[in-house]
Amino acid sequence: WNEIIELFRAGMPLRKHRCRFKSYERCFKASEAVECLHELLGSNQNFGPEVTRDQTVKLLKKFLKNHVIEDIKGRWGKEDFEDDGRLYRFPPSSPLKSYPKKPSCGKEVIKFPDWNEPRAGPSQEPIPVKSVTMNSEMWYKRHSIAIGEVPPCKLVFRRELTQKNIEEIWKSMTLSRLQKVLGLDSLDEVLDTKLVNSKHIVQNVYNVNKQGIVTLEDKSQELPHWILSAMKCLVNWPSCSDLKQPTYSGFERDVFKTIVDYFSQMKEPLLTFNFFDIFVSVLGLLQKPSKAVEALQISCLLLPPENRKRLQLLVRMMARISLNQDLPRLSESVRTRTLMVQVFSRCILCSKDEIDLDELLAAKLVSFLMDNYQEILSVPSALKSSIEDHVVHLQRVQIKYAGADSDATLPPPSFCHQITTGEFEYQRAAGSQEPLAALLEEIVMNKEISVKDKKKKLKQFQKSYPEVYRVRFPSPETEAMLFPEKTKQKPPILMWALKKPFQPFHRTRSFRM
Repeated sequence: WNEIIELFRAGMPLRKHRCRFKSYERCFKASEAVECLHELLGSNQNFGPEVTRDQTVKLLKKFLKNHVIEDIKGRWGKEDFEDDGRLYRFPPSSPLKSYPKKPSCGKEVIKFPDWNEPRAGPSQEPIPVKSVTMNSEMWYKRHSIAIGEVPPCKLVFRRELTQKNIEEIWKSMTLSRLQKVLGLDSLDEVLDTKLVNSKHIVQNVYNVNKQGIVTLEDKSQELPHWILSAMKCLVNWPSCSDLKQPTYSGFERDVFKTIVDYFSQMKEPLLTFNFFDIFVSVLGLLQKPSKAVEALQISCLLLPPENRKRLQLLVRMMARISLNQDLPRLSESVRTRTLMVQVFSRCILCSKDEIDLDELLAAKLVSFLMDNYQEILSVPSALKSSIEDHVVHLQRVQIKYAGADSDATLPPPSFCHQITTGEFEYQRAAGSQEPLAALLEEIVMNKEISVKDKKKKLKQFQKSYPEVYRVRFPSPETEAMLFPEKTKQKPPILMWALKKPFQPFHRTRSFRM
């Protein structure tokens, strides 16, 4: 209390202010006091940068009540201080609290703890302390803003966090943020969290080069040099720095086919079978691009490092080839961008079950990836900062007050909690099936595909996702309305058809006679 008051009185700038046509010397605005004291508390070792501006205002309320400050008319004693433009000043009398040598309340006297090693010499004078029952809320209040009463306390030195502890914190907080971005009460419907490797998340965040590309510890998992050369060739066309032999007509198409063949022979897509549902659930956020980008940013951190690196290189190549105006067309019938999406979609995203609808889902996601690859495939800075701050907080020496909870450190946020069966069914329908419903509506409204192809895709969708299909088409009548039968127009009846039909000329016997 006394230390903060002395720092505040010494550091608070005082100057002349005008209020209602009158000048007041050596005073300050309330907002200036908040700014100054907040900065002092943040740089003080007993408080630190965790002190908020709101807590600073609460402390100034205590200052006003205890006559540490007063308004320009000399009024004090109430906690009506606000962060505004009202004027205040320091009173002429000293606001510092004296330490009585004898306790006035007759309670037990507790010595103020010495943070340093014990030294020979006279000990500190005892400080009278009121007997209080502490809980977590009061503990945090006293730790954030001192109000003059000092309960018995001690320093708690945290045990050193192991690498495994840090990795589990990264996993827990990453999944917690992903759940919040997706708007789900639980990730159980779209992700088996046991399959998430915490080591992969940490490696994807910290093992990166200047371009943000993952660097692998196991060099045998790197892309072959000839594939990298082929990708660079098409990206930098026509200036292929790695190319040592002359080109020929159609050379660029052969190089492209080599790349396609290599990625097509992979046993598993780059986004893996285990994470298929989590990436499909992001499709429901594509109408909110910023949310979708953040969800994909976090989801891509869950990938094995070798998959993440290949995804970074492949998508970057696809995007840059699509924008390379000097590169000849790689197909006679399809635009280059469309070709990129068609040939690489299943290499990036597909499920274990061979379903044609996967191609539609993958194409939609890959197109969004190409448009936002630089941001999506970079490390989310906000998430990284929040987790690093949390780890530092856990490792920092804490002040422990008597009567406080056994562990004042906030636990790392959990990423799931138990819900009722009804809530689970609602999430299942509203959360995981929204992207499928959007896909079905896209098929229905697509006017570019023929009726035959549309019927085929709808039949496939009905077979794969009958529940979603039943919601959109609850009865055969609603389904029939999508394909109204064309009435065959009968040819107009001619007037002469109503008359006696024309009889061919026949020779009669009498005629021959």
